[in-house]
Amino acid sequence: MFPNLLEATKEYWQSLDRLEAAYQQGEIPLEEVDARVAELMTALAKERRTAFNNFWHGWQHWLTRQRETIIGLAILALIAYLWMLTSSIA
Repeated sequence: MFPNLLEATKEYWQSLDRLEAAYQQGEIPLEEVDARVAELMTALAKERRTAFNNFWHGWQHWLTRQRETIIGLAILALIAYLWMLTSSIA
């Protein structure tokens, strides 16, 4: 399952807003706010790493499955570039 990074970020900001409101109302001390913010940042960082790892593994999988196609397109692009280069010189 691919993590929903936008939803995780939205939840992070909502949690920060709730913490700020609780602090402003005097419900929790600053030390607890700091501790909870650190926990929230750790959770969001974990979600981001998971999303990046999923993207990276998907990209590697796609590259290995499409290697011949990519090499063929690169060769065609090189040939087209060389052809255009030689025709502009002549």
